[in-house]
Amino acid sequence: MSALTVLSPAAGLVVALGEVPDPVFSAELVGPGVAIDPSGAEHAQVVAPVEGTVVKMHPHAFVVETADNRGVLVHLGIDTVQLGGEGFTLHVTEGARVRAGQVVVTWDPAAVVAGGRSAVCPVVALDAGGAALTLLARAGDEVAAGEPLLEWA
Repeated sequence: MSALTVLSPAAGLVVALGEVPDPVFSAELVGPGVAIDPSGAEHAQVVAPVEGTVVKMHPHAFVVETADNRGVLVHLGIDTVQLGGEGFTLHVTEGARVRAGQVVVTWDPAAVVAGGRSAVCPVVALDAGGAALTLLARAGDEVAAGEPLLEWA
Protein backbone atom coordinates (compact mmCIF):
# COMPACT_ATOMS: atom_id res chain seq x y z
CA MET A 1 0.00 0.00 0.00
CA SER A 2 1.36 3.40 -0.90
CA ALA A 3 1.23 6.42 1.40
CA LEU A 4 -2.08 8.27 1.35
CA THR A 5 -2.25 12.04 1.75
CA VAL A 6 -5.32 13.06 3.73
CA LEU A 7 -6.51 16.60 3.02
CA SER A 8 -8.03 18.95 5.57
CA PRO A 9 -11.80 18.74 5.08
CA ALA A 10 -12.31 22.28 6.38
CA ALA A 11 -10.54 25.56 6.94
CA GLY A 12 -9.58 26.33 10.51
CA LEU A 13 -7.14 25.79 13.34
CA VAL A 14 -5.48 22.37 13.74
CA VAL A 15 -6.26 20.78 17.13
CA ALA A 16 -4.69 17.64 18.61
CA LEU A 17 -7.21 14.79 18.72
CA GLY A 18 -6.54 14.44 22.46
CA GLU A 19 -7.96 17.97 22.92
CA VAL A 20 -11.33 17.15 21.31
CA PRO A 21 -14.13 17.50 23.91
CA ASP A 22 -15.46 13.98 23.31
CA PRO A 23 -13.90 10.88 24.93
CA VAL A 24 -14.51 8.64 21.89
CA PHE A 25 -12.33 10.89 19.74
CA SER A 26 -9.84 12.13 22.36
CA ALA A 27 -9.01 8.56 23.44
CA GLU A 28 -8.67 7.54 19.75
CA LEU A 29 -11.27 4.78 20.21
CA VAL A 30 -12.19 4.87 16.51
CA GLY A 31 -8.66 5.58 15.33
CA PRO A 32 -5.88 8.17 15.30
CA GLY A 33 -6.07 11.51 13.59
CA VAL A 34 -6.31 15.22 14.20
CA ALA A 35 -9.09 17.80 14.35
CA ILE A 36 -9.91 21.14 12.76
CA ASP A 37 -11.62 23.98 14.63
CA PRO A 38 -13.60 26.11 12.14
CA SER A 39 -15.55 27.90 14.91
CA GLY A 40 -15.77 31.40 13.45
CA ALA A 41 -16.77 30.30 9.96
CA GLU A 42 -20.26 30.69 8.52
CA HIS A 43 -21.53 28.61 5.60
CA ALA A 44 -18.31 26.60 5.57
CA GLN A 45 -17.62 24.08 2.83
CA VAL A 46 -16.39 20.65 3.87
CA VAL A 47 -14.43 18.69 1.27
CA ALA A 48 -13.58 15.03 0.82
CA PRO A 49 -10.25 14.34 2.53
CA VAL A 50 -9.38 11.54 0.08
CA GLU A 51 -10.56 10.13 -3.24
CA GLY A 52 -12.93 7.22 -2.86
CA THR A 53 -16.48 6.15 -2.12
CA VAL A 54 -18.72 7.72 0.50
CA VAL A 55 -19.58 4.61 2.54
CA LYS A 56 -21.43 6.47 5.34
CA MET A 57 -23.22 9.79 4.96
CA HIS A 58 -24.98 11.65 7.75
CA PRO A 59 -25.47 15.42 7.87
CA HIS A 60 -22.96 15.71 10.75
CA ALA A 61 -20.46 13.02 9.68
CA PHE A 62 -19.23 10.99 6.73
CA VAL A 63 -16.71 8.30 5.86
CA VAL A 64 -14.81 8.10 2.57
CA GLU A 65 -13.20 4.75 1.76
CA THR A 66 -10.28 4.64 -0.65
CA ALA A 67 -9.68 2.03 -3.36
CA ASP A 68 -7.29 0.24 -0.99
CA ASN A 69 -9.99 0.04 1.74
CA ARG A 70 -8.75 2.80 4.05
CA GLY A 71 -11.57 4.78 5.62
CA VAL A 72 -11.37 8.41 6.72
CA LEU A 73 -14.08 9.70 9.08
CA VAL A 74 -14.93 13.40 9.15
CA HIS A 75 -17.19 14.41 12.06
CA LEU A 76 -18.61 17.95 11.91
CA GLY A 77 -18.73 19.27 15.44
CA ILE A 78 -19.38 17.47 18.72
CA ASP A 79 -22.92 16.36 19.69
CA THR A 80 -24.16 17.71 16.35
CA VAL A 81 -26.15 14.50 15.75
CA GLN A 82 -28.64 16.14 18.15
CA LEU A 83 -29.35 18.79 15.49
CA GLY A 84 -31.11 16.19 13.33
CA GLY A 85 -29.44 17.48 10.18
CA GLU A 86 -30.57 21.09 10.66
CA GLY A 87 -27.98 23.54 9.37
CA PHE A 88 -26.20 20.99 7.15
CA THR A 89 -26.53 20.81 3.34
CA LEU A 90 -25.36 17.56 1.75
CA HIS A 91 -23.83 17.77 -1.72
CA VAL A 92 -23.28 14.03 -2.23
CA THR A 93 -25.09 10.86 -1.22
CA GLU A 94 -23.95 7.63 0.36
CA GLY A 95 -22.38 5.44 -2.32
CA ALA A 96 -21.11 8.39 -4.36
CA ARG A 97 -17.56 8.42 -5.73
CA VAL A 98 -15.74 11.61 -4.73
CA ARG A 99 -12.42 13.12 -5.61
CA ALA A 100 -10.17 14.58 -2.91
CA GLY A 101 -11.12 18.21 -2.38
CA GLN A 102 -14.69 17.83 -3.70
CA VAL A 103 -17.36 19.63 -1.63
CA VAL A 104 -19.34 17.09 0.40
CA VAL A 105 -21.24 19.20 2.97
CA THR A 106 -21.90 22.88 3.67
CA TRP A 107 -22.64 23.89 7.27
CA ASP A 108 -22.51 26.79 9.71
CA PRO A 109 -19.92 26.20 12.48
CA ALA A 110 -20.67 29.61 14.03
CA ALA A 111 -24.32 28.58 14.55
CA VAL A 112 -23.19 25.29 16.14
CA VAL A 113 -21.03 27.25 18.61
CA ALA A 114 -23.85 29.76 19.24
CA GLY A 115 -26.06 26.78 20.10
CA GLY A 116 -23.65 25.72 22.84
CA ARG A 117 -21.83 22.91 21.01
CA SER A 118 -18.24 22.54 19.87
CA ALA A 119 -17.66 22.97 16.12
CA VAL A 120 -14.35 21.08 16.25
CA CYS A 121 -14.11 18.49 13.45
CA PRO A 122 -12.25 15.25 14.13
CA VAL A 123 -10.56 13.72 11.06
CA VAL A 124 -9.90 10.06 11.88
CA ALA A 125 -7.99 7.32 10.06
CA LEU A 126 -10.29 4.39 10.83
CA ASP A 127 -8.58 1.19 11.99
CA ALA A 128 -5.11 2.72 11.57
CA GLY A 129 -2.27 2.40 14.02
CA GLY A 130 -1.12 5.75 15.37
CA ALA A 131 2.37 5.08 14.02
CA ALA A 132 0.90 4.89 10.50
CA LEU A 133 0.11 8.63 10.53
CA THR A 134 2.42 11.58 10.03
CA LEU A 135 1.02 15.05 10.73
CA LEU A 136 1.65 17.47 7.88
CA ALA A 137 0.11 20.32 9.89
CA ARG A 138 0.70 20.79 13.61
CA ALA A 139 -1.66 21.81 16.41
CA GLY A 140 -2.09 25.57 16.28
CA ASP A 141 -1.53 25.82 12.51
CA GLU A 142 -4.18 27.44 10.31
CA VAL A 143 -5.14 25.27 7.34
CA ALA A 144 -7.35 25.76 4.31
CA ALA A 145 -9.90 23.21 3.14
CA GLY A 146 -8.11 20.84 0.75
CA GLU A 147 -4.64 21.48 2.19
CA PRO A 148 -2.56 18.36 3.06
CA LEU A 149 -3.19 17.43 6.71
CA LEU A 150 -1.93 13.88 7.32
CA GLU A 151 0.07 11.21 5.58
CA TRP A 152 -1.14 7.65 6.16
CA ALA A 153 1.65 5.11 5.54
